[in-house]
Amino acid sequence: MVDALPYGSWPSPLTADWASGASPRFEGAAFVGDEVWWGESVPSEGGRTTVRRGTADGLIEDLLPAPGNARSRVHEYGGGAWTASADGRLFFVEKEDQRIWIRMPGVAPQPLTSSDADTRFGGLRWQAGMLLAVRERHGTQPVPQRDIVAVAEDGTVVSLAAGSDFVAQPALSPDGRHLAWVAWDHPDMPWDRTQLRVGRMQGGAVTDVFTVAGGQTAALQPEWVGDDTLVYIDDPSDRWNLWRARLDTASGSVSAREPVAPADADTGGGLWVLGLRWFSPLEEGGFIAVRTHGSDELIAIGPDGRATALDVPPTARLVIEDCDGARVLVSGAAVGGTGLWLVAPGAPAVRIAGGPGDMAADWYPRGRPVTFEGPHGPVHAFDYPPTNPEVTAPDGELPPYVVFVHGGPTSHVGGVAESKVAFLTSRGIGVLDVNYGGSTGYGRAYRDRLKGQWGVVDVDDVIAAATALSDAGAADPARLAIAGGSAGGWTVLCSLTRSDVFTAGISRYGVADLRRLVADTHDFEARYLDGLVGELPAAEAVYVERSPLSRLDRLRTPLLIEQGLEDEVVPPSQSEAVRDALATNGVAHAYLAFEGEGHGFRRAETIVRTLEAELAFLGQVWGFATPGVAPVDLDG
Repeated sequence: MVDALPYGSWPSPLTADWASGASPRFEGAAFVGDEVWWGESVPSEGGRTTVRRGTADGLIEDLLPAPGNARSRVHEYGGGAWTASADGRLFFVEKEDQRIWIRMPGVAPQPLTSSDADTRFGGLRWQAGMLLAVRERHGTQPVPQRDIVAVAEDGTVVSLAAGSDFVAQPALSPDGRHLAWVAWDHPDMPWDRTQLRVGRMQGGAVTDVFTVAGGQTAALQPEWVGDDTLVYIDDPSDRWNLWRARLDTASGSVSAREPVAPADADTGGGLWVLGLRWFSPLEEGGFIAVRTHGSDELIAIGPDGRATALDVPPTARLVIEDCDGARVLVSGAAVGGTGLWLVAPGAPAVRIAGGPGDMAADWYPRGRPVTFEGPHGPVHAFDYPPTNPEVTAPDGELPPYVVFVHGGPTSHVGGVAESKVAFLTSRGIGVLDVNYGGSTGYGRAYRDRLKGQWGVVDVDDVIAAATALSDAGAADPARLAIAGGSAGGWTVLCSLTRSDVFTAGISRYGVADLRRLVADTHDFEARYLDGLVGELPAAEAVYVERSPLSRLDRLRTPLLIEQGLEDEVVPPSQSEAVRDALATNGVAHAYLAFEGEGHGFRRAETIVRTLEAELAFLGQVWGFATPGVAPVDLDG
């Protein structure tokens, strides 16, 4: 018999402990001999990233035991923190010292590069017997210096390509004679404008450099398909698609260029972390690739350019991790959790690690893609209604909803009910996950909608989406909350100071003061706001006017604030200023600060605490019971 209970108070087996372990972070995977290796976060061990392997007898072994932690801090967001050679050598960046370490088969890890507190490595890639990496040096320079380097077996580091503010995604030609890479300079971000460059490997350096693509577009991920042909991602016609360039390396020019299977969908995304790949060549002349229009799909492209969708579980955050020419390793989010899968065209996907747990499928909501009309054009989102096979709501009651706002802001969400969504929906709280204007996955024109309009378009879009949902009778207009982290936290704070649509808010390490963000943030994002808001000092008045800290007298909505005390992207001072203003205004609020956490929470105990606190906070503000979850201490 199905019980009738008020929304929000439904009993659920999807606990915060379950949620903390249901969606580990997968950070790289590789075919190594007959084995599969992968990087995976371990929330129960402080959120460290280990490297694991699946053995031939089906066991899983940690190649990097505690306290080892494969984490790069290049660009602060890292990525590409490990790679492996075919003979079983593991190369990784140790979080504590940012050096490259090596683990030989059967031997404890040893440092490979020399100790230098001012140097970081990331974007590791093993190709043609060479270890390539992105090096970031801080030291006495006013801004960090970055180059692409080769690291020898004795730890010698040789600079190959420099001369740009940022470099990424190195790729060595099959004959080892040419190097391709992506470069960009301030004030651009890698989704604005980049250059895809190629140079000749000669005498331990790269010479005769020429530009293959980019300049006014955002070229990404070069891959060689022969010694004189590059396939890469570019967006000269709104969508990121695959392009093929035939090179005349003798003259340093492109002899021919053509699109590969063009589509009204994106293959590519925001290059927030190093090591990302959205496609890979196959041995028979085709490709395997990710295509995105809201949700992700995996496609096989034949030599004739014909694309076929592959049936794989993940449909969000889908990434190509490695390909051996016939098989591919992909990571991503599926209904029930994140995971790693082995895929071969024409065969069912095989789960390697993670993925859906043992919870029955009827506990997970199905994401419904929805589009609302906003003041700046259509607004895309995914609607997850309350879902619980054992409980229903009393007749006539409308469900409360939380509007999720993703970070970035140049990022996007796919239509997958991950653990944090199911944690709420199984208790009778709906979730509306919004890809506001500026999000990736819908083409350049959609993501450029935020140019100069951060704090305007994103705010208008989430308000329009929430209002449309409640106007349609799908949500209780008196119980609408908004939640987001980082750039999403900025939109939360802006929305609460500009509108009364939301009756509760949750800000995780949210941006509150644009001028303080410019002063405090790291080099990767140092000029990000030039495009999102305007150049300083000319636009200073805009920075002041849009910042929630300039309008905290209007902040009258109950708010839960969560902040990592080691956050170097959005320092705690911003959240503390919001907390103090709420106290001055006499507004109900709670401030949760977490030792050992940076920009994004990784520890199991933090994830459990925040999920339970958010549920309890909503129950206290909206007046429903939260069985098994203790209340939070509200001030104000």
